[in-house]
Amino acid sequence: MSVHSDVKRRTIPELMAFKGKQKIVALTAYVAPIARQLDPYMDIILVGDSTAMVGYAMDDTLSITVEQMAAHAKAVVRSTAQSCVVVDMPFGSFQESPQVAFKNAAYMLSSSGASAVKIEGGEALADTTRFLVDRGVPVLAHVGLMPQYVNTMGGFKAQGMNEAAAERIYQDALAQQAAGAFGVVLEGIAEPLARRITQALDIPTIGIGASPECDGQVLVTEDIMGLGEGRIPKFAKPFADVGAVMREAAAEYASSVRDGTFPTLDQCFGVKR
Repeated sequence: MSVHSDVKRRTIPELMAFKGKQKIVALTAYVAPIARQLDPYMDIILVGDSTAMVGYAMDDTLSITVEQMAAHAKAVVRSTAQSCVVVDMPFGSFQESPQVAFKNAAYMLSSSGASAVKIEGGEALADTTRFLVDRGVPVLAHVGLMPQYVNTMGGFKAQGMNEAAAERIYQDALAQQAAGAFGVVLEGIAEPLARRITQALDIPTIGIGASPECDGQVLVTEDIMGLGEGRIPKFAKPFADVGAVMREAAAEYASSVRDGTFPTLDQCFGVKR
C-alpha cells in the first residue's frame, strides 16, 4: 500500500506568487544533516557554489564541478521534504553556449531531483536563461555582486555604487525577468537600488547583502551559525554559535576517551558481568 504525505515541496509558481504578499526565506545547505534541520523553516534551500569555499576550503567558487554540485544537491533533496531546492550552476558550466548550459542543467536536475538552477549573469546571459526556461528548466537569476566574476570585479566588493553601474544592474535584472527567470538574487548592492529593482520587477527579488527591501533573503548557513571561517560578511548576523557547541562536545568526548570514562559496549546495553 502506498503512503501519501500531506507535506509538499514549495513549487516555483508558489514562490512567484509570494511577490508583494510574503517574504521568501532561504538558506544554503550542502549536506544532509544541515538540510534536514533547515527544511521545516525554509521556502528555498540553495545548494550554492559556496560549497567550494565552505565545504572544500577553496579560495573562491570557481573550481567546483557540475558533478560535485549535483552530488551535494542530491543529498539535500533526499534529506528534505518541504523546501524548494535550487542548485547553482558552477563556473564554466553555462557560459559557453545555451546548448551547453542546457546539457549541464538537465544533468543537474535529473541526477539530483532539485527543482531549479541558479545562474550568475545579467543581460549577457539572458538568451541562456530563455533557452533553459523554454526547455523546462526553471532559472533563478543572480545579478549585482557575482562571486563567479570575482576576477573581473576585483574581489568581493559591493556593486552599483555609481549611477552608471547601478543602471547596468537594473537593466540586468529586467533582462533576466524578460527571459523568463522566476526570481532574481540581488547580492551586494545598496538599498536604493535593491528597492528600485524590487519595485520594478513582477518576479521576486531575493537579497544577500542587499537590504530588507527585497522580497526575500538568503544567507550562507555557516555564516549565521558560527561555523564560518575567515571573512564573514557584515550583513550575516550571527544567530547562534554552533561551532562553540561542537567544540565543547568534541573536547568532552576527547576527555572521556583519554580518562577511560567513555561508555563501553557492555554499559550501553546494560550487560552485567
